[in-house]
Amino acid sequence: MIRVVSEKYKSIEKFALDYLSLAGFVPEIEKEYIIFPGFCDVHVHFREPGFCYKETVETGSAAAAHGGYTAVCPMPNLKPAPDCLDNLKIELDAAEKSPVRVIPYGTITRNEEGAALSDMDEMSPFVCGFSDDGRGVQAGEMMESAMLKAKALGRIIAAHCEDNSLLNGGYIHEGRYAAAHGHKGISSASEYKQIERDIALCEKTGCAYHVCHISTKESVALIRDAKARGVNITCETGPHYLALCEDDLIEDGRFKMNPPLRSAEDKAALIEGIKDGTIDMIATDHAPHSAEEKSKGLAGSLMGIVGLETAFPVLWTKLVKTGIISEEKLADLLCDNPKKRFSIDTGDDFTVFEVSTPYRIDSEKFLSKGRATPFDGDEVYGRCVLTVCRGKTVYSEILK
Repeated sequence: MIRVVSEKYKSIEKFALDYLSLAGFVPEIEKEYIIFPGFCDVHVHFREPGFCYKETVETGSAAAAHGGYTAVCPMPNLKPAPDCLDNLKIELDAAEKSPVRVIPYGTITRNEEGAALSDMDEMSPFVCGFSDDGRGVQAGEMMESAMLKAKALGRIIAAHCEDNSLLNGGYIHEGRYAAAHGHKGISSASEYKQIERDIALCEKTGCAYHVCHISTKESVALIRDAKARGVNITCETGPHYLALCEDDLIEDGRFKMNPPLRSAEDKAALIEGIKDGTIDMIATDHAPHSAEEKSKGLAGSLMGIVGLETAFPVLWTKLVKTGIISEEKLADLLCDNPKKRFSIDTGDDFTVFEVSTPYRIDSEKFLSKGRATPFDGDEVYGRCVLTVCRGKTVYSEILK
């Protein structure tokens, strides 16, 4: 059986079924295939230029297609950082060769150092928004200036919210696991305090503001209240924060990311935020590192996990199959909401998942250079079997 995820995607369904018919695909009767619009991830790290040993636009795009994504927005913590048009052009040139749509961010500040604004004017026509992802903008005055400039340009500020003065050398959540195992903890306040500051600045400036990878219950509450007041704010969380918490931690670098896995109470608040619309979208924060960089346990490994090739199966298995959210809601979170907020048009792009057969996640089969995922070996449902972008097959297990 093959069907579209929602009636509102009828035009994509017709295009997809015609495409499959012309290719000679005959669905297996005992299996269930679902057609989705191509997914959009507004938070990935492709590491090019500067760190191509971790990932490139080519390998990151292949991973995206393997995960059902046809539009991705790479973050700007690169070398050189895209803080002016000349630096951005390196990334744009690589993106032109990608089989999927790659729409990068420009930085908020020069080299993400927080001291001076980037050349936002000249980059504006070529980016999805501005972010200093990986670093919170520490000075409120600098963030206010950035918001005013972004508003004038009609662009979004996408903020990594982290108050450095509250980190205290932490590297996992400041909670039960850290206390029991002698680890330095990252407080929840380091995230939500900067969100609180930025909400006030957003109200003052009228900027379109997006909060990256929220992880705490306080963040959810602040954003919920801000939306109720009419603040122009959206936010994302990641699949791992919805599926895992600090109780799932083991002494392995593949469980280390920033922000960290928080408490069970935080996870529950995030799920509630997904259900009531406080959280607008799910983004992977796909952040590959080398095997060596992720081999030093929770204390010594670099922050970041890969996620493009596991997002859908994890979310389908943990949230849809369990009845927490509907499949239509998942489509909103992965497709409609990010595209609408960031003005990304993916046309008739589509992806097909086979959702009736369980399989185990095997990081050795990833197309990303990165292998670090907390879901390695987990049994899940939802295997991507086809992704089509701009009318061309960019990933397939079912077409010759």
